Amino acid sequence: MQTGKTNSWKWIFAIAAVVALSFIIVLWRLWPFWPDIDGTINLATGFVAPWSAMITGVCVLGLLYAISLFLKNSSTRPPLLHRVAVISLLFLLIILQSALLSQAGNYLYFTAQTDYILPKLLVTDNGTHVQDVNAWSKLRRPRVLAHFREEVYGKVPGKKLTVSYRVLDDTQDALGGKAHRKQMRITFTNGKKKCPVDVLMYIPVDSGKAVPAFLGMNFYGNQSIHKDPDIIITDAWTRNGFEFGIEDHRATERSRGVRSHRWPVEYILSSGYALVTLYYGDLDPDYDDGFRNGIHALFHEENDAPEKDEWGSISAWAWGLSRVLDYLEKETLIDAHRVIVMGHSRLGKTSLWAGAQDERFAMVISNESGCLGAALSRRKYGETVASITTEFPHWFCKNLDRYRNRENQMPVDQHMLIALAAPRPVYVASADDDPWSDPRGEYLSAYHAGPVYRLYGMKGLTGKEMPKIEEPVFSRVGYHVRDGRHNVTMYDWEQFIRFADMHLRKQGASE
Repeated sequence: MQTGKTNSWKWIFAIAAVVALSFIIVLWRLWPFWPDIDGTINLATGFVAPWSAMITGVCVLGLLYAISLFLKNSSTRPPLLHRVAVISLLFLLIILQSALLSQAGNYLYFTAQTDYILPKLLVTDNGTHVQDVNAWSKLRRPRVLAHFREEVYGKVPGKKLTVSYRVLDDTQDALGGKAHRKQMRITFTNGKKKCPVDVLMYIPVDSGKAVPAFLGMNFYGNQSIHKDPDIIITDAWTRNGFEFGIEDHRATERSRGVRSHRWPVEYILSSGYALVTLYYGDLDPDYDDGFRNGIHALFHEENDAPEKDEWGSISAWAWGLSRVLDYLEKETLIDAHRVIVMGHSRLGKTSLWAGAQDERFAMVISNESGCLGAALSRRKYGETVASITTEFPHWFCKNLDRYRNRENQMPVDQHMLIALAAPRPVYVASADDDPWSDPRGEYLSAYHAGPVYRLYGMKGLTGKEMPKIEEPVFSRVGYHVRDGRHNVTMYDWEQFIRFADMHLRKQGASE
């Protein structure tokens, strides 16, 4: 009799241990998002639920196996039906736990704030109303730009670097005679420290004059944008991804053309535009390295901690885009006055910031840039300031940390970033199945940038309601939302080309 009671207690203890272990594992998976400044728990939907379920399930199976061994020699071991019922209950708890986490994540991340108040775009910090272009350009614009530098992306140090250029390849009949391919290595030097950056250019042949160009960074090396066997493979650290031809953080031959669907080179060339691209990791590897690699290392000593307002990776990448534009001003085949800076995702944030700072860019394109890109921060929908600064702290300056779950206290929001591009045309693109990037928040940012464009006598977006899927709207500010997920598609490029044609080939068509 005593033995039966003992084994009953063993089973009760085992069940309690499994349930407790399940939640401990879930908390461990949540740890990168916990806690923020005010103690709020953030759940990363799409990441926590499946991983917690999978890891918890593996641990439960292991624990159950251990329990079965522990009870193996017991004469009063529970019957098979009892054990099956207990195991089924445990897995039901795991599924329920994951569902609850997912619903909690949906509530926290996919329920938009509706009571936010945006900072006044045309009111200075001391309350002066901006009523003309002169007041915007001399009073309000410099202060908005300073807020973004000091509180979000970080300041670039004033130290001067030595810059050299070396032509690695100059082929006039690439891609079966469709393109003039040039590969250039730009090397930044400070004493013994060097940062080489390889730039790939495809230029339409027989254009007869300098052509406009799209300038954008890529994620896996220049060789990833096309299967052209003569593109030099990046030698820099890359994000791992065996399916992208990356092994031990290095690109291999298998990586050629793995992202060609995002870069329709022949279509861009046939439309009369050059394509200029560089691997973003050449400038700064995309991980928190404490300023020890890439361009940061040339401005900072190895053991120096960055100041709270010093530049993160997005500022470093944006700085690099401007340095490529420096070179394009010397390139006779490209019209440096018609260079379009374009970026996707984190590089969409980068293109917006590059265009805000460097008014030489003729047009700015953001593709699904989301939080701290085109989407309004105060909506707190999808990715938020809290989650992005926790998971990617190296992208921004340290001052941004104080606005976790305090977006309403930020002196800026992203409509102001888009407005910094005025009077130049800017295009924002979203995807319907990409809620993490907050398509509506991206549209509203573009819409609320309108007052600055109107100061210049130009049209912005005319209404707060988003257009229907794949029904783009074009004015001086353009926008579309397409069907599909987080990606760059041919549909996106078709709209980018149309918008560029409108403004760079037919000046004044929509003004």
